[in-house]
Amino acid sequence: MLAISIIAISLFHYLTPLHLHYLHDIFQRLYYLPIILAAIWFGLRGGLVCSLAVSIVYAPHILFQWGGDMTLELEKYLEIVLYNIVGGVTGLLSQRERERSGELQKTAEGLEQSYRKLQEQSEQLIAIEKNLRSAEKLSTLGEMAAVLAHEIRNPLGSIRGTAEILKDDYRPGDPKYEFIDIQIRETERLNRVVEDFLRMARPLPAETVRCSVQAELETVAMLVSNDARERGVSLHLETPSVDMFVNGNGEKLRQAFLNIAINSLQATPAGGRLTISTALCQKDDAVALCEIKFCDTGKGIDRESLQRIFEPFYTTKPDGTGLGLAITRKIVEGHGGTLLVESLVGLGTTVLVRLPVLQAEGCP
Repeated sequence: MLAISIIAISLFHYLTPLHLHYLHDIFQRLYYLPIILAAIWFGLRGGLVCSLAVSIVYAPHILFQWGGDMTLELEKYLEIVLYNIVGGVTGLLSQRERERSGELQKTAEGLEQSYRKLQEQSEQLIAIEKNLRSAEKLSTLGEMAAVLAHEIRNPLGSIRGTAEILKDDYRPGDPKYEFIDIQIRETERLNRVVEDFLRMARPLPAETVRCSVQAELETVAMLVSNDARERGVSLHLETPSVDMFVNGNGEKLRQAFLNIAINSLQATPAGGRLTISTALCQKDDAVALCEIKFCDTGKGIDRESLQRIFEPFYTTKPDGTGLGLAITRKIVEGHGGTLLVESLVGLGTTVLVRLPVLQAEGCP
């Protein structure tokens, strides 16, 4: 485009009669346009190359058409000098501006990276603060559990024993029999609350053995089968293709699985379904994991509650303690695993437990 414009201006310049001085003045000024554009687009080198090309094209016009009289056409030779000065200065300024823009862009990119790092660090600090608050709650819980164990459990046992003795003096249907039965049930509920406190505060035992995941799940299914039947919920335990074993404490794993299963049954209405399945999967670093899924067709969990379900003492149940899932996650993480919950309101909830596999029989 620049070459075409130079050639076009030169043709008009050479073909215009010499007596039309005003046209020649216009044409020689038009040469500045490609020079300035070249300087802006290509910097110092572009401006100098274009101004030199214009000088070469314009020089024969002065020498041959105007006769080369230095004294008469000094302004035309001066025009050639100005071409090169304009091309050099404009190109230099354009190049510096381009370099400055590049530096500003690099600075902006650096600031953006710094912002992202600060944002990541801020998120990490928030997560750390959240963990510290949770740890503080657990520490307080440990102190409370010790007091509760001494001050509440023994009196509860005495109250329950006395109520059972009094209950024998009345027959079913008697109003006092019903009141005493309520007293016994409430005593049992209070005792379970104390037990939950103790489980939450009690550290996981260091002794671990080789545990069959399927065997523990079968035990859990047997324990909740009667509850599922009374609720009208269909319970299905799928048999895996391979029997997987983990290094852990069977009693604690069974407690964690039982908590999840009971929660799922309580959230599933009559006619619903709870499916428990296991599968062998691998992480990105090729570590084998046992994946246990508890899928129910219950009412689901809303987004706000889903973000808080692992907080100690948070519960949506009227008679809940808010410790079941907190205890469950503590047990799973104590075995080197992870606990995830996915839920859609009105469609159901899936609880996903992943544990490192010690051995998978039948798997190459």
